[in-house]
Amino acid sequence: MSEVLSPARVALVGNPNSGKTALFNALTGSRQKVANYAGVTVERKEGVVVSPAGRNLFVLDLPGTYSLRARSPDEVVTRDAVLGRLAGEVPPEIVVCVADATNLRLVLRLAMELKQVGRPMVLALNMYDIAQRQGLRIDLEGLSREIGAPIVTTVATRKRGIEELLKQVDGLIEAGHLAAENTWREPNAAEIRKAHAEAQRLVRTYVRPPEHPDTWTGRIDSVLLHPVAGLVILLGLLFLMFQAVFTWATPAMDGIEAAFAALGAFVGDYIPNPLLHSLISDGLIAGVGSVLVFLPQILILFFFIIMLEDLGYMSRAAFLMDKIMGGAGLHGRAFIPLLSSFACAIPGIMSTRVIDNKRDRITTILVAPLMTCSARIPVYTLIIGAFIPNTKVGGAFSLQGLVMFGLYASGILSALLVSFVIRRVFWRSAVEPFLMELPTYKLPDPMNVVRNLGLRAKMFISRAGRIILPLMILIWVLSTFPYPPEGATGPAIDYSFAGMIGHAIQPLLAPIGFNWQMSIALVPGMAAREVAVATLGTVYAVGDAENNVGTLASTLAGHWSLATGLSFLAWYVFAPQCAPTLGVVKRETNSWVWPAVMFGYMVTLAYAASFVVYHAAVALGAG
Repeated sequence: MSEVLSPARVALVGNPNSGKTALFNALTGSRQKVANYAGVTVERKEGVVVSPAGRNLFVLDLPGTYSLRARSPDEVVTRDAVLGRLAGEVPPEIVVCVADATNLRLVLRLAMELKQVGRPMVLALNMYDIAQRQGLRIDLEGLSREIGAPIVTTVATRKRGIEELLKQVDGLIEAGHLAAENTWREPNAAEIRKAHAEAQRLVRTYVRPPEHPDTWTGRIDSVLLHPVAGLVILLGLLFLMFQAVFTWATPAMDGIEAAFAALGAFVGDYIPNPLLHSLISDGLIAGVGSVLVFLPQILILFFFIIMLEDLGYMSRAAFLMDKIMGGAGLHGRAFIPLLSSFACAIPGIMSTRVIDNKRDRITTILVAPLMTCSARIPVYTLIIGAFIPNTKVGGAFSLQGLVMFGLYASGILSALLVSFVIRRVFWRSAVEPFLMELPTYKLPDPMNVVRNLGLRAKMFISRAGRIILPLMILIWVLSTFPYPPEGATGPAIDYSFAGMIGHAIQPLLAPIGFNWQMSIALVPGMAAREVAVATLGTVYAVGDAENNVGTLASTLAGHWSLATGLSFLAWYVFAPQCAPTLGVVKRETNSWVWPAVMFGYMVTLAYAASFVVYHAAVALGAG
């Protein structure tokens, strides 16, 4: 009978842009899960791999860091995980220090710190194929002796070196390399300088300069980082992204819409009971279907963000935007969290942990929700489709895409303006200088792109099931009951609970042109913005049950004026945050003050913008 080997925990630690997550994916494949660490919102990735010896290894992908001298929440988690300080977390038995083989100086300093922790360590020189292509020669045996740890060369994107890495981990465990005494402590300035000098000595001694240095990165950067041409290219990429969201997704959206229409027709044929028919057709299909139809657009947006990140362009974009953002009171590192917020404000707010200074971080958190998140896309697409003609401008550009780009631009400009005001209202300290190491350009790993897109699709569909589906049932109940009294002449929905609530709220929103159906849509929209579209789909489907006028966009075009539609768009540029976002802000800032400030200023901006847009449109004859 074979011996059952005890499992072990392995922590992956490395600098940002070292390919650490690619190595994690190569090791664990689909056997991984994502959660949060207890008590914090730092993401926790753990996966399982079976070693050559048959041992289960639980692999932990820790946030990137340059040192155990933690200066941000992400780095604090990495330090505490390695030191075994995290509550409820079992310390790792083995540490794998992941390095970019073409840039060893910074990671060697980190490796020396990790050795002081006393845990057995393997140094994985990742992207070794690029180092070989550049003619960079590393004395692996000599460097291994100096740092006191085995060294393995890997190419994570091609799964090279994975077997050897696992053998080394097995070897450390089987040889009984137990954790030694932890001698690491927070270094002082003199010790930091000494560590830098030692890392440089190791590089000079064991690394021969490349015979064919990477000149392409420099040539490309001379264009992409040009103060004028670089900004033009960045704006062009953003413009292309928003055009693609509208044009590339159309066939898939039409297919999803047709599928839900066929499903609705099927329900009509096989469910004769009118109440049950209304629940399934008007409540579930009309509600959830009106949100899922926007999945192609959201995936296209994520596709661009993932590709730019994997290419190494994101940090260049942050560098380009530093001066502009600094003038508005934002730190240069804020660009990546803000760009992430185009997908969703929650990960954008969570990624502000890379900003060391607390004031810079809170400023970024407060303005991140002004970026046009993917949950706004259903609202924007619905209203633009209803009121903006699908024509070409200049023979090449979609007018609807241009309007979408304008809405995104409005969010960006308002974020810069609000951050400028925040810095002068709450604090007046100067913005800290922006330092960032630019990674080399790399071709994205197709499997990584597909895996990330699949994860985003799963999250969006799960959100539709967990949040939107129950809310749609609630909205249907509110829109259906109670039944109208005998002799009632108006639509049945006017006498329902939804009608009562909408009519009660509507006087507050009448100055900005909102009717009662729009008013009721804002309430569940606090759970998730896209639920507003599903609510309108349910309310108008129920209201027009006997004489359905077709798609929701054409229904709204028949019920709303242009001024009302534009006012609704303006509201959603500044729309108050969904409840989960406010909860994340509370956890990230450890205070209810900042969520309250965020909600208050966004409600004020949304109301003011809608008021101005509505009355300007009415004055121009669009009422």
